[in-house]
Amino acid sequence: MGVSAETSVETSEAAADAARSTTSCRLCGSPRMRSFVDLGATPPCELFLAADRLDEPEVTYPLHARVCEDCLLVQVPPLITPEATFTEYAYYSSFSSSYVDHAERFVAAAAERAGLGPDSFVVEVASNDGYLLQHVVRRGIPCLGIEPSVNVGEAARVERGVPTLTAFLSEVSGRRVRADHGPADLVVANNVFAHIPDVVDFGKGLRALVADDGWISIEVQHLLTLIERRQFDTIYHEHFQYYTVLTAQRALAAAGLVLVDVELIETHGGSLRLWARPREAGAQPTRAVATLLAREEAAGLDRPEGHDGFAGAVSTIRDDLLRFLLDARREGRTVVGYGAPGKGNTLLNYCGIRPDLLAYTVDRNPYKHGRFTPGTRIPIEPPERIAADRPDYVLVLPWNLRRELVEQLGYVREWGGKLVFPIPTLEVVG
Repeated sequence: MGVSAETSVETSEAAADAARSTTSCRLCGSPRMRSFVDLGATPPCELFLAADRLDEPEVTYPLHARVCEDCLLVQVPPLITPEATFTEYAYYSSFSSSYVDHAERFVAAAAERAGLGPDSFVVEVASNDGYLLQHVVRRGIPCLGIEPSVNVGEAARVERGVPTLTAFLSEVSGRRVRADHGPADLVVANNVFAHIPDVVDFGKGLRALVADDGWISIEVQHLLTLIERRQFDTIYHEHFQYYTVLTAQRALAAAGLVLVDVELIETHGGSLRLWARPREAGAQPTRAVATLLAREEAAGLDRPEGHDGFAGAVSTIRDDLLRFLLDARREGRTVVGYGAPGKGNTLLNYCGIRPDLLAYTVDRNPYKHGRFTPGTRIPIEPPERIAADRPDYVLVLPWNLRRELVEQLGYVREWGGKLVFPIPTLEVVG
């Protein structure tokens, strides 16, 4: 089965319509929306500024998450389009070694579950730089990545030999891929289910790709964990919705897909791995689905008012972090950041942290070096800057990589420096 790389960017009319709607639920259409948390107004979190743009204004958008009182999907208004963010993207999955290892383990488990071999076909949606499909290629399994970002898709093709189509997934593009390459035995959609404004059209795109007896695997952050661990910084404009098992089940059903199994995994601070199959496969949900639905019900997430109270916890995190940074400045201590992830920009903007409190941050991604964080305009430097400057504190913005980064930043202890983790509660680690 031959797979060719293409470079045509496609977008459905349905997605454009969804991006124009800010007053109703994008899953069920209900106008009854209840406030979940209001984080003010921020620029898009991945639009890092070049130095020659520092004297230009930035466009900001309200960042107010709401819960639908009918279907319970938590969502932010689709005020920006995926095209504005993902046509050229600053995030390369392969820069996280722990995430590449996670992808390799996933491929091994998925190959066993779905019985994949040389005659199978695997499609990954939002395949990024080939961090996951490279493991499929090494197993000799035909595959195709669908990735809207031209720059990271090129890295997948050139550096990892992963056939990659430059496109957004919709029902239309899904049918076209199926017509060109045949149905997929496995469709992977990790860390993308929250990034699309038209939930139903995207689901229909998944259904168009997968064989009637095939499998779909989706990894997406779990709203219950987001609330329990106070992970408000994972709310940003590129994340259009935030799922429970219940709302994911409803979204999949709208596209003719059945949620048949679910796993709790630790990626991105606590996520769901959803296994779905076409309704035609006749598969029934496992006990794991019922167990997690019961957990969500016990937490109150089966009703609108059960989502209340999160905003108060978020303001406490802001107050504690600002108090720490102000005290450090008053005492003459130096504080720098580690990482420039999207979640970090939500945190920095909501807390109002600028270079007077955080001198700079560093990042492993060379694309970001010499640029500035959106809104707060904190300079981004190479990681070597920390060892050269020997700061008193390093504020870790990608806290979800804590285990990996505590090891990577162990050298900070050599001069008595400490790591600072702002979430779920402020913690200073010596």
